[in-house]
Amino acid sequence: MTPLVAAAGIGFAVLGLIAERLASVWPADEASGRRPGARTVALSLGSALAGGAVAWRSALPLWGTLVYLTFLAILVLLAATDLDQRRLPHLLLDPLIVGAVLFVPFNPAIDPLDALIGAGVGLALLGGLGLVVRGGLALGDLYMIGPLGLLLGFPGIIGALFLAAVLVAVASLGLLAARRVGLRSYVPFGPFLVMGTVLTLVRDPQILGHLGAAANVASGLATGVLRGT
Repeated sequence: MTPLVAAAGIGFAVLGLIAERLASVWPADEASGRRPGARTVALSLGSALAGGAVAWRSALPLWGTLVYLTFLAILVLLAATDLDQRRLPHLLLDPLIVGAVLFVPFNPAIDPLDALIGAGVGLALLGGLGLVVRGGLALGDLYMIGPLGLLLGFPGIIGALFLAAVLVAVASLGLLAARRVGLRSYVPFGPFLVMGTVLTLVRDPQILGHLGAAANVASGLATGVLRGT
């Protein structure tokens, strides 16, 4: 484990904890006021895994990895807010959108044209789904899919949407079986978009740099450790 992976894991564990607690108390007129519990632990652990996995997977230059981790930090805050308050606030969405747009010409892994196509395809697919499944998506989901498309590019955004759809379906069925929600209950889609994005970043062979490059980095680190022992 490299220092960056360890730091990302620890930092995102703390961020997940803070994000869940903040979403539960602020703003007072929107927050639920929930006490710490299983969701707090789950979000902290999930955030730690996400941050550590992205740092471990990335074969980008250090600055590129840090940029993606910064975007991931915003996504963690958005996921926590959507889980508690059923909304994706512009206070977090706007920096995500602006940052993703500004990053397009400098992204070392995603071609600008692929980024633009990814944003357009993501908006088209999610917008079309919103017309079919009325009430199943919020406007904030559409705001979020644009910058995610820029960061994942095409066809990465398709994989992220597919994974998000599968995850929300499985979670909804589980909640229905446990009688935690009804057939007409609203299940926020934002957190599942975040999970689909993280899984796509980790499994895609190109977005965070070529898998071969990541394997070479890992091999080099392992060789260095073995030689030092």
